[in-house]
Amino acid sequence: MPSSKKLVYVVHEHWARNHHFDLRLERKGVLKSWAIPKNIKEANKRRILAIQVDDHSYDYKDFEGIIEEGQYGAGKVKIWDKGTYEPISVKNKKIVFKINGKKLKGIYVLVKFRPSKNWLFFKKKEQK
Repeated sequence: MPSSKKLVYVVHEHWARNHHFDLRLERKGVLKSWAIPKNIKEANKRRILAIQVDDHSYDYKDFEGIIEEGQYGAGKVKIWDKGTYEPISVKNKKIVFKINGKKLKGIYVLVKFRPSKNWLFFKKKEQK
């Protein structure tokens, strides 16, 4: 069911073992998170892989810095984009939402492959 409440959206650029982006969406007091191995801007043109990872605490929305060696996700983290999002449709295997970020704007979709943690992330084409 659609919600009129605007929730926190953030994308972290992360230089860990492999450079990637982390998409984070506030949901029920935590940040649901997906690691995106390609440049996240590619989602504006085509479907890209998004791998669901562990939820992060809500406070992580503001984190930038270095995660020390030996810790999960060791490496440099910076905020690449931040803003709000509005859920349009939230189901187990498909999430449709409107991003109101500084760099990403519009309606985006996450669709889950089964049975894995892999999702497709892409910008929904505008209806004419």
